[in-house]
Parts: sequence; structure tokens; C-alpha cells
Amino acid sequence: MIIVQAELADLPRLVKFRTDSAAWLTKLGTDQWAKPFPADHLAQSIRNGEVFLVKERLRSDAAATVTLDRDADPRLWTASERAEDALYVHKLSVDRQYAGMDLGGRILDWCGDRAAKTGARWLRLDAWTTNPRLHAYYRDHGFAHVRTSADPSVVSGWAAQRPTALSSGHGLDDSLLPRLTGAD
Repeated sequence: MIIVQAELADLPRLVKFRTDSAAWLTKLGTDQWAKPFPADHLAQSIRNGEVFLVKERLRSDAAATVTLDRDADPRLWTASERAEDALYVHKLSVDRQYAGMDLGGRILDWCGDRAAKTGARWLRLDAWTTNPRLHAYYRDHGFAHVRTSADPSVVSGWAAQRPTALSSGHGLDDSLLPRLTGAD
């Protein structure tokens, strides 16, 4: 599988990832992602070069998506944590057709590899506060729970991190992406 940067033309597919995931999560009994995510926020992340698509081939439909950025929510991360060099995983979604293949785990490993290549120390994420199944998934993929926000306005308040690590074991080809330097 290959990883490419999303383009503005991919915005409808990214919105579909979100709505499809919300429908699946509803069947599991969680309200995660039930509220639509503003398309203009997704568009800005695309323009910033932070949104990635995982595909079987360049011209095939996306199998998964992830946003990888430096956007640390100050309601979740302390000032000293935000001062540390870290990349943050957001909006990781895998098409149900690819469920059970640990594609999400491979994407997390790719994110950790990419973060390490920029010189970041941590790969961080937040997860839906009321989704213990998702928390367990992230723990199973090496993330350590840091804290859960007590702020009721923070619905994705379960914060976790793991050290970054160079790895080619994810098996995802990112050769079509711009080369990274420590300053990226």
C-alpha cells in the first residue's frame, strides 16, 4: 500500500470516511463522531499538507486516512508537554473493507516513523473519552495513557503517547511524499 498527501479534491472522500465511521461506531453503541466535522477544518488541514490517504494503488480509492500534525489541544496537553517536540495523530479512519488487517496499526507505526524523521520525541493522540475499546486498541499499539480530561466539553479527552521510532516494518510506501528534514 502507498501513502499520498490528500488534495482538496479528496475532501468528499474524507467526509465520507467520517460519516461511514460514525455509522459503524453507532452500531457499536458509541456516539463517537456522530456530530459532523466541519469540512472547512479538513480543507485547511489538507492545505497544510497534514492529511494523508492510504491506497492500494495510486489511482484506487482510499483504504484509510490519517491527519498528522503539531496541533496539541491545550485542554489536553500541559504547557510543558506542548513545548516538547511531538506529532499528533488525528482523524485516523480505516474503510470497513480493510477491517481486521491491522491497517490502523501499520498507519500508527508509519506516523511514529515519520515523527521520528522530523526529530520529534513523541507520537501523541487523543481518543473519544467514552470509547474504552478504542483506548485498549491504542494501548495494544504501544501508547501509554497520560490523562483523561475532566472538562465535559472535551469529548475526545483520553490523551496518550508513545515514543517515536524509525521503522520500515509498517510496509507502507511513502516514496511519493516530499522528503522530510528535522525542521519539518
